[in-house]
Amino acid sequence: MDLGHLQKPKKSTKQRKRVGRGPGCGNGKTSGRGHKGIQARAGSRRRYAKEGGQMPLHRRLPKRGFRAFDPTEYQIVNISQLATKFQAAAGVGPSEMKAAGLISSLNKPVKILGSGEISVPCTVQAQAFSESARKKLEAAGGKVEIL
Repeated sequence: MDLGHLQKPKKSTKQRKRVGRGPGCGNGKTSGRGHKGIQARAGSRRRYAKEGGQMPLHRRLPKRGFRAFDPTEYQIVNISQLATKFQAAAGVGPSEMKAAGLISSLNKPVKILGSGEISVPCTVQAQAFSESARKKLEAAGGKVEIL
């Protein structure tokens, strides 16, 4: 068999319904569109939000919250991860975190969170710190530097 001799199976396609061809076809006169109204008009369609005088769903529901148009996506690093990967008095920046496998990209900002405990004093550089992470790092004798 080759592509030049392919045939469609019988009854695989249906002929389209020819409307508006007189009363004998069963879809003459109004062509199955009924009388008047938005759906009877050519080139018009029902709008998704219109509910025929009833208050539309998107106006019945309460408005909630806010979503930023261009949110900043931080790469998250916990201080427990820093404690396991780095030794005392180490200067820890985004490039060191990438080398240790804690973050995936140097193009996205890094945020340090305070989950876990840290006992080694180290200087940590990042774009953002949570308040608990800042307190735990300074209590351990380290420094916090915002890039």
